[in-house]
Amino acid sequence: MENNLLYQFDLEKGKEIIGVDEAGRGPLAGPVVAAAVKLKSYSEELQEINDSKKLTEKKRERLFDKIMESFEVGVGIATPQEIDEINILNATFLAMRRAIEELKNKVGADDVLILVDGNFKIREYEGKQEAVIKGDAKSLAIAAASIIAKVTRDRILVNEAEKYPEYNFEKHKGYGTKAHREVLIKLGPTPIHRKSFLKKILGTDENN
Repeated sequence: MENNLLYQFDLEKGKEIIGVDEAGRGPLAGPVVAAAVKLKSYSEELQEINDSKKLTEKKRERLFDKIMESFEVGVGIATPQEIDEINILNATFLAMRRAIEELKNKVGADDVLILVDGNFKIREYEGKQEAVIKGDAKSLAIAAASIIAKVTRDRILVNEAEKYPEYNFEKHKGYGTKAHREVLIKLGPTPIHRKSFLKKILGTDENN
């Protein structure tokens, strides 16, 4: 247990810790998804948890189940329409607040410290919080939240791929790959595309 620096980081912050992270700020399509997690019990199995970006998709899927067993979890989503209306940063904070609210409804945790990944504290959140730069590589709770957010969002895009097979969302998960951009130019946006992200690609007014 001593060699898990991520767990030690959280312990030094206190026992009442919630980790928060998001997935999907950059893609052209799909929601932004946030997760909030609170550790129930630590085990050696959790030593594999790390920043979701450093893990393979297969490993993230396997760790997802371990995290669901070992943590209380809340998930929050902001839709592509909300992203277009209030911009991606505000939509990210909205998803984070929704994730925290869902988690707090489960655990009734009022006097907790939120550890949020990144440079910014969560706007319009009233409780105690601390922004942790590169937190998904420092904090076990943030790293666990990053995996939940990433896997949840990937699964949403795989489901959307069944509705829009020409777009191959299951492969690029909505990110602006060359193939994704090419099909966008050919077929135009779907209802799950972020119109405000497409102006340069489609050469149209972002509100159309």
